[in-house]
Amino acid sequence: MSVEVRRMFASIAPRYDAANELLSLGIHKGWRRRAVELAQAGPGKSVLDCATGTGDLALEFKRAVGPGEVIGTDFCAEMLQAAPGKSRRAGLRVEFAVADALALPYPDARFDIASIAFGIRNVDDPLRCLREMARVVRDKGRVVVLEFGQPRGAFGALFRFYSRSVMPVVGGLLTGNRAAYQYLPRTAARFPAGEKFLELMREAGCFSSVEAHPLTFATAWVYVGVK
Repeated sequence: MSVEVRRMFASIAPRYDAANELLSLGIHKGWRRRAVELAQAGPGKSVLDCATGTGDLALEFKRAVGPGEVIGTDFCAEMLQAAPGKSRRAGLRVEFAVADALALPYPDARFDIASIAFGIRNVDDPLRCLREMARVVRDKGRVVVLEFGQPRGAFGALFRFYSRSVMPVVGGLLTGNRAAYQYLPRTAARFPAGEKFLELMREAGCFSSVEAHPLTFATAWVYVGVK
């Protein structure tokens, strides 16, 4: 799956930010801020942001850690191309590198925080990804996952209609790849959310505690695992 996912993200990379901003109505910015808050990212801390894409979460972490180190990695080089420019324009020093979240090129206990936003459902082995992120985090450090959920009730019905009918059309028009915006909501709908994802974190066997925080009627979740 990883080869196809890499090709898909490479194809939509040039227009990814514009599509993301429009399709999320800007709500994703608040979600990222909440993830950084729950990560307890304070001045001087070191952060590894996996599947960083164009760097939005990495930049949000850098605002929180100040002089601390932030590295953003992604296995798709094309997605990373816009990240250094965004970092310079924001006046934030963030390092970016091509790396696979399933085989991170960093030593054990290197960071205070490891994060991944809207990326763990796209890796070949989510359990291995959690363990690899925990490996590079120090004892009592935090692994933070921001991912879509499956909202219930009337809002959930509206969200499903939007993700299945509107997103592919608008995303396809903006990026030229309608199939990508059929794939993304489909994988989000199938991926374990809430307590089910916490069960996966417990199965990883590398966290002393895990917690889940719903966002916007459980449209998204922030999961935190303390090593």
